[in-house]
Amino acid sequence: MAEPKRIPLRIFALLLLISTSAFQILYASDDVDDAIFYESFDEDFDGRWIVSQKDDYSGVWKHAKSEGHDDYGLLVSEKARKYAIVKELDETVKLKDETVVLQFETRLQNGLECGGAYLKYLRPQEAGWKPKEFDNGSPYSIMFGPDKCGATNKVHFIFKHKNPKSGEYVEHHLKHPPSVPSDKLSHVYTAILKSDNELQILIDGEQKKKANFLSADDFEPPLIPPKTIPDPNDKKPEDWDEREKIPDPDAVKPDDWDEDAPLEILDEEAEKPEGWLDDEPEEIDDPEATKPEDWDEEEDGEWEAPKIDNPKCEAAPGCGEWKRPMKKNPAYKGKWHAPLTENPAYKGIWKPRDIPNPDYFELKKPDFEPIAAIGIEIWTMQDGVLFDNILIASDDKIAASYRETTWKPKFTVEKEKQKDEESETESSGLAGFQKKVFDLLYKVADIPFLSDYKLKIYDVIEKLEKQPNLTVGILVAVVVIVVSIFLRIIFGGKKPTRVVKTNVEPAETSTSQGSGENEENKEKEESAAPPRRRPTRRDN
Repeated sequence: MAEPKRIPLRIFALLLLISTSAFQILYASDDVDDAIFYESFDEDFDGRWIVSQKDDYSGVWKHAKSEGHDDYGLLVSEKARKYAIVKELDETVKLKDETVVLQFETRLQNGLECGGAYLKYLRPQEAGWKPKEFDNGSPYSIMFGPDKCGATNKVHFIFKHKNPKSGEYVEHHLKHPPSVPSDKLSHVYTAILKSDNELQILIDGEQKKKANFLSADDFEPPLIPPKTIPDPNDKKPEDWDEREKIPDPDAVKPDDWDEDAPLEILDEEAEKPEGWLDDEPEEIDDPEATKPEDWDEEEDGEWEAPKIDNPKCEAAPGCGEWKRPMKKNPAYKGKWHAPLTENPAYKGIWKPRDIPNPDYFELKKPDFEPIAAIGIEIWTMQDGVLFDNILIASDDKIAASYRETTWKPKFTVEKEKQKDEESETESSGLAGFQKKVFDLLYKVADIPFLSDYKLKIYDVIEKLEKQPNLTVGILVAVVVIVVSIFLRIIFGGKKPTRVVKTNVEPAETSTSQGSGENEENKEKEESAAPPRRRPTRRDN
């Protein structure tokens, strides 16, 4: 019986990948049914989202692809504009007894120097707003997302809560929110509001902040007001003394204390420096200056040559009348003040008394207003801000599955591309630096006093060019060589042999002269010969 054929490993891996992708698609389609609200922007937003018609909001929204992907999103297309757009939900979302997850993606394709990329979760229209008039004043329940400008760099989480005593809506800001990622990649922001009053802020699925809605340490101002407040009608008594120390009333100024002594006095020990030119002015008329031809003395007055520094004063210690310098007066004490002593009438820093806070209330959990619409109302100096995959769910597992199927594949591709670009930038930057180093070394080799060692230096450079990764070693090696040669020239040369004049035969003289001419001609030939060609250097 024939053995069954084995499936090649590559085919098996491909089948596994296809099955996994199919499972994720099916899983994501199931999650769509579980989501309270989901907007993928696969279809054009026109007719489904309502753009504000307020005059201030002139920014144009576009249905566009994310750079490098076939995935569509809602794009901020113009710089330095205000934008406002809103989507009404089919059913209002209550934020009271169950877990609610708010999640969306943004990609700052051109960065974000100053602007917002957050969402507003709006209250029902009965609160006093209309979709076509959506603006900054439209009442929201929660505002969540990135905001960056100047010193501001945070992922906002703000909720508005009605004080049951005063009836006023108060904004409560999350303290110490996480920062906005500083790259141009797709990022997903998640806020998990749990039924036990816990809030979790996630960026790219990683928890960045945990807070409690009832904690005064997590929100400013705190959701629950203090039980007592300072009495606004309380006033400090007139005889209340807040001075901890006072001038000693028993202190007396010493008899030798001279308040009129000056801070500085003439230095009587100073002597005029030798060579001081008493009769020379510090400035003289410029001898090279001439009166302009169009100078009219009747209109312009008598012409005077411009002044220049007296050149005689440059070499002298000084010119003109010599005066004694001033020095610090050792007898100077200044104005006398009595020393401080403990104040017997000191009562401390006055504070108004505390009274019961009329706006105080107790609360077991926040009474959030329901969400009836999702709006984006921002002002930004950058274009290229892309919103995508806006989700409201009742389970953080649903939000996690969306991150895996919609955000993570895009982010992985973008991250790999970013790494490749950074690697290319580093490589080209290093190659450019190396080229500059070798150019500099060849110039060093051309210095006249190194001419006798030029060929040796060329040999070293040629060998090092074959190993361009040793750039630092190259610099050190050549510097050592140049310094060694320099020191050898200065300190290590042999003393020249003394030439003794002697009577020599004419024939010998002729021979000697001929030898000298040969050597001179040889040197000329060597100097006239073409220099050694430098090796071709890489430009990349």
